[in-house]
Amino acid sequence: MVLLREELGDVLRSARRARGSTLRDISARASVSLGYLSEIERGEKEASSELVASICQALDLPMSVVFTEIAHRADRAERASAPVALPVATRDETVVSAA
Repeated sequence: MVLLREELGDVLRSARRARGSTLRDISARASVSLGYLSEIERGEKEASSELVASICQALDLPMSVVFTEIAHRADRAERASAPVALPVATRDETVVSAA
């Protein structure tokens, strides 16, 4: 099962690291406590849309890019866990009427 908070945290952490920023840098720019930002990145806390917008702004990253990446990850996870349809042999059964 894909959890939005976990995928969001992974995407935000990857973006922060790719920019060479620390949790302290982003927490200061986004006006969120360092501990809370860390919990969001670890997928332990749900972030409000306002907070996500603030974090994205601190990362200089459009929210649309974040949500597009989350959608791609969810799609991959769903495809990987989707049941595989197997062919099922059927028999032709004839119904006999008692008329």
